[in-house]
Amino acid sequence: MEPLLKVVGITKKFPGVVANRDITLEVLPGEIHGLLGENGAGKTTLMNVLYGLLVPEAGHIEMEGRRVSIRSPRDALEHGIGMVHQHFMLVPDMTVAENVALGLPSSRPPLSRLAEVSARVSELSERYRLRVEPDAVIEDLSVGMQQRVEILKLLYRGARLLVLDEPTSVLTPPEWRELSQVLRSLAAEQRSVIFITHKLGELLSVADRCTVLRDGAVVGTVSVDEADKPSLARMMVGRDVVFRVAREPLEPGEEVLRVSNLSLRRSDGRNALSDISFAIREREIFGVAGVDGNGQQELVEVLTGLQHQTTGEIHMDGELVEHLSPGEFTWRLSGALIPADRHRAGVALDLPLLDNLMMRDFPRPPFARRGFLALGRAKEHCERLIAEFDIRTPGSSVWMRQLSGGNQQKAVVARELHRSPRLLIAAQPTRGLDVGATEFVYGRLLEHRASLGATLLISTELDEVLSLADRIAVIVDGRFLDIIDHDDFDPEVLGLLMAGEAAGIS
Repeated sequence: MEPLLKVVGITKKFPGVVANRDITLEVLPGEIHGLLGENGAGKTTLMNVLYGLLVPEAGHIEMEGRRVSIRSPRDALEHGIGMVHQHFMLVPDMTVAENVALGLPSSRPPLSRLAEVSARVSELSERYRLRVEPDAVIEDLSVGMQQRVEILKLLYRGARLLVLDEPTSVLTPPEWRELSQVLRSLAAEQRSVIFITHKLGELLSVADRCTVLRDGAVVGTVSVDEADKPSLARMMVGRDVVFRVAREPLEPGEEVLRVSNLSLRRSDGRNALSDISFAIREREIFGVAGVDGNGQQELVEVLTGLQHQTTGEIHMDGELVEHLSPGEFTWRLSGALIPADRHRAGVALDLPLLDNLMMRDFPRPPFARRGFLALGRAKEHCERLIAEFDIRTPGSSVWMRQLSGGNQQKAVVARELHRSPRLLIAAQPTRGLDVGATEFVYGRLLEHRASLGATLLISTELDEVLSLADRIAVIVDGRFLDIIDHDDFDPEVLGLLMAGEAAGIS
């Protein structure tokens, strides 16, 4: 069978790094082709070359045996290649049909064709079981449905090869199951999919073949039927990876944080948090499990001083904390935060790595001197953190946006944990990370636990909470349904509790 896509000898360089090194791979018609690799292995660079966002120094691309020149996303679409990015490119206050119509090649204004576009969207939605209404407003749709709109945009434009970059990083488990059915329906119509992911289980459940990159080069391409998690992880990182960390039983120490009857009312009068109570002690990881959007972000914001609770009390080390501010949380209370969205709240992409690593420490000794940054000491400090936390970068002067997502996350972890905080709030600490980086972050969280630290771990990944937590609270609709000790963990029961109202549990 002739490949739909053939990438031949692609090499792409950036200052100080070869991101892609002589990469060759093939994608067959009707194939779901996985693309795996550590953060920084070159996956996104390769896909940006394929989509015309980057021009390689060497190599070429073939579609159906014919060599093509792709210098822009428009070129890519003309050759049948479309890409769904991690961060969607939709206009929130416009309808599905209006978003699809924007940018269509026509001599007529795009929104004058809405009836025609709506009819075609309905047809494609039914054909591929997308279940998207053309008149629905984007901001009213779930993240999973917005992702389907992005897929619809590409299908409308005739894409035969769809590139999905980390499509499941923002999806709930039910949304992932629905997306996998959509991908299979696309493959059944002889459309092909390149599926970039860090979640090996999901890839094994949906892909036909998988190509693995390491250090910018192809390690190999394997049939998924002949692969398993350990073998793929070994290809990715060049060593065996432990999927379940060794969590040593520890005797909890003194109480660090106590939250009593905490509630937060939204501006519309509804409760974002309802009567939440819990405590965390030294040498303890307290896990909060739940589907995203059930009050986790509001809980983080209240505990870090970004919002003030409507009712309830917060005690740190026995002291009642009132009118908390972010600065007070960090410095007086010795708190640290790994935020759920590192791009929005964790890093400054347009500043160098050094500036990002110094954000907490620059105004204080030994780095502050008469109001100015002691640059020499700051550089030495950053180089130590880069080595200690395995941040893979040519140096501390590299712009943050040039680092892979995994290395950006390691920088956040380094900045927050090097101070040995009394309380660590870790929200989605491994979102978007490969298996090697995930293993590294798990190790750091357990080190913090062993060194008398208290940790609030908030995650939508049930396996993550089961691996790390001493106790687990399940949050649904802003309230804790139950708090369960480690010895009583039952994944099936926890999964049902996470489903909450959908499972009829209250």
